[in-house]
Amino acid sequence: MSASRVIPSSHTGSLPRPDDLIRLMFAVNDGIPVDREALDAEIIRSIDSVVKRQVEAGVTVINDGEMSKPSYATYVKDRLSGFNGQSVQNYFFEDLQDFPRSAEAVAGNPGRRKRAAPACTADITVIDREAAVRDMVELRKAATAHGHEQIFTSAASPGVISVFFNNEHYATRDEYVFAIAEAMRFEYEAIAAAGAVVQLDCPDLAMGRHSAYAHMDLAEYRRTIEVNIEALNHAVRNIPAEQLRMHLCWGNYAGPHHHDVPINDFIDIVWKAKPQTVLFEGANPRHAHEWQALKESGVPDHKFICPGVIEPQSNYIEHPELVAQRLERWAEIVDPERLMAGVDCGFSVHVGTTTIDPDVAFAKLAALSQGCEIAGRRLFS
Repeated sequence: MSASRVIPSSHTGSLPRPDDLIRLMFAVNDGIPVDREALDAEIIRSIDSVVKRQVEAGVTVINDGEMSKPSYATYVKDRLSGFNGQSVQNYFFEDLQDFPRSAEAVAGNPGRRKRAAPACTADITVIDREAAVRDMVELRKAATAHGHEQIFTSAASPGVISVFFNNEHYATRDEYVFAIAEAMRFEYEAIAAAGAVVQLDCPDLAMGRHSAYAHMDLAEYRRTIEVNIEALNHAVRNIPAEQLRMHLCWGNYAGPHHHDVPINDFIDIVWKAKPQTVLFEGANPRHAHEWQALKESGVPDHKFICPGVIEPQSNYIEHPELVAQRLERWAEIVDPERLMAGVDCGFSVHVGTTTIDPDVAFAKLAALSQGCEIAGRRLFS
């Protein structure tokens, strides 16, 4: 059997960062002077290490683990102008309001304490045209060194940036989201130009429902994310659909999640987005059942899906047989040729996240790969 008959695997972006890199990035965040050359050298070493570990785990489509970014969305404050206002310290999450002790535990994670998302107070433009290009150069270099070709890089979507960075400048929310989209277009196109798949991180579409959009009724929420999708499509208009994927997320934190919006309340809007492949949660206790909802509603013929079949919040290592069983279930919904195996969300969405043992994260990725081989033997026999 050829390797092409294995279900391909990937993940959603962030991977645990080495301790030395965490210390340097915490120092930068705290305003402590850091030798820029030393930081850059540590980022390059970390990229090489994380690429090597993904290849060893057998992951099909790999990335740089977001080693250069302090967080999956807030990194844009250093690449775009206009974000000079006061940072939000505590975001509203409807589920955490019901369980104050859970709220304290989530807020106490070092990675979340260190993030900064200043408000937009001026026009948004690209001020750093080197960072995204440098990321791609180092990722491609490391992938080549370890004999790997297929790469992706994640980038914050216009919608999620608008959720975390308050608008204090643009006249309307629509104007704000489209200004972000036009500015982020440079980064998206830089990733594509390097031959990588561009992943748009879109927690706004799902997590937004119980956070920034919790005050809205269902109709207003749907209109809001429609605009987010329109802005996303505007930003990626020059990139082929098959080189794009998008990640849905209900929030990567160990909370109760009992206010999470059902996927069927908004998936029809998601299908309007240009990216060919959609990644979404499918392994955690709150969303593992939603394969049935997608089986009933269907997946458009031109779309590929990458459900999470392992999750990033627990130090349990999923058994490869469980991974295979989950993939076989998803293969009832789309043809196996349109199926990829993924992770519910990132393992370290903020620098210094302490939820999971870093070594366990890579063991989970190895189990993911092994499960893909098992499922491939069955589904393509």
